[in-house]
Amino acid sequence: MTFDPLYHPHPSYRLPTYSRNGMVATSQPLAAQAGLDILKKGGNAIDAAIAAAAALTVVEPCSNGIGGDAFALVWTEGRLHGLNSSGPAPASISIDAVKERGHSEMPKFGAIPVTVPGAPAAWGELSRRFGKLPLIEALEPAIRYAEEGFPVSPTAAYYWERAARIYRERLPQNTARSWYDTFAPGGRTPAAGELWRSPGHAWALASIGESGADSFYRGELAEAIAAYVRGEGGFLTAEDLAAFRPEWVDPIHVNYRGYEVWEIPPNGQGLIALLALNILGGMEFAPDSLLAPGALHRQIEATKLAFADGLKFITDPAHMNITVQDLLSASYGDLRRGMIGPQARMPEAGEPSSGGTVYLAAADAEGNMVSFIQSNYMGFGSGLVVPGTGIALQNRGSDFSLDPAHANALQPGKKTYHTIIPGFLTRGGEAVGPFGVMGGYMQPQGHVQAVMNMVDFALHPQAALDTPRWQWHKDLSVSLEPHFPLAAAQALERMGHRITLESGFGSFGRGQIILRDPASGVLCGGTDFRTDGTVAGW
Repeated sequence: MTFDPLYHPHPSYRLPTYSRNGMVATSQPLAAQAGLDILKKGGNAIDAAIAAAAALTVVEPCSNGIGGDAFALVWTEGRLHGLNSSGPAPASISIDAVKERGHSEMPKFGAIPVTVPGAPAAWGELSRRFGKLPLIEALEPAIRYAEEGFPVSPTAAYYWERAARIYRERLPQNTARSWYDTFAPGGRTPAAGELWRSPGHAWALASIGESGADSFYRGELAEAIAAYVRGEGGFLTAEDLAAFRPEWVDPIHVNYRGYEVWEIPPNGQGLIALLALNILGGMEFAPDSLLAPGALHRQIEATKLAFADGLKFITDPAHMNITVQDLLSASYGDLRRGMIGPQARMPEAGEPSSGGTVYLAAADAEGNMVSFIQSNYMGFGSGLVVPGTGIALQNRGSDFSLDPAHANALQPGKKTYHTIIPGFLTRGGEAVGPFGVMGGYMQPQGHVQAVMNMVDFALHPQAALDTPRWQWHKDLSVSLEPHFPLAAAQALERMGHRITLESGFGSFGRGQIILRDPASGVLCGGTDFRTDGTVAGW
């Protein structure tokens, strides 16, 4: 990928980070350092990614946790591997069972939306298949942070306190008691710079590490999780945990101007990013059109069309009534591209022919590269924390529909539409590098913008992340970051977009990118200014 390392589209943009022997980019400096320490101890990029991911459950618990899901794209031995470690709905849950408890739609918090957590299984599976170090050694930095404590970073402190407000408003006091005991001892959350520790978290991580994650699914932790959820009126059982296995999948991709852009296939929403790029790939974008109104308009319209299709069709692949190949076909891309005109339009799904999250990237000197993402969803997740363990359980089941006719209708053992997505770039069958932007439904939009910033507008990874972002919400509504050019915002309004300038902290996602120079092997990394992130290299 060709870019000028000193080129700044804006004077406030930062320069990228370079290294040769290894690199870890995360949203929290201590987690990035944990991954780098593992590299220096002889681990590879896979070990480093596991170390950083586990550390993030401790140092940024407001965005992810042991009780969440995970996905990974791993480049090793000359090919790309995909891991889907998202857990299904419990075997005993059903639409009728949820409705019998008085719900007309899936609740967001509490025990009902708790699905099988997949993150610990992802760590164990990645370590077994590709790691060089024992899992317990990769988890050692996270265990140490939990046991000894660490100073909370500013962004984490903000979201930590916000979560406490949400749970006070939306969860009964008894339900949220264990969360407050763990994450807000004494009735308040830690401030930026304040030391925080979680011995229970350390114990759980040690148990996972020593057992290769087996204790979480078929041992002491599984028993504790199942008993706690049962006591809170949920559906998750020990049998659900014991039955879970992560799934190796074939990544899906589109060719975008000579680069292969890779995503995990459904049930993840990475397909939406590929749908948008499949439309945009047939359009021309001048190198100097970054943030130009016409270029922005076409990006937004393509993304709206992609979301309309994604929200209609994406679910557990065993329940999809359309194939990924049909959705990503050249003919369907042409059809959807033809719907984009000079004015904003309401998004509608097409009819192709049938036939709270953390993202991190890691690379090593051997050529291994990892794109990894994990999440509890909506910050800390369900609001339930298994007492004495630090395990905050996810609420991923809240995305299921209680409409039996909907593609993502709740069913026992089914995986829901999933928002978290890792991305990866290759060219000519060779690795270029991992990229990702966390943040709910912002994620595929962030992927599109990051890819275009690098490929179409020749920005280095840091500038690609620093560029002002837009986010489509629904209908004609689009929000822009406050540092967006005012003239561009006004031009988009004249095109029919309903524009708001949004200063919401972190609502435009937080990303990381690592690229490798194929000739020298030098790594080039960027991290998002919208978080506490850092790129650690050596």
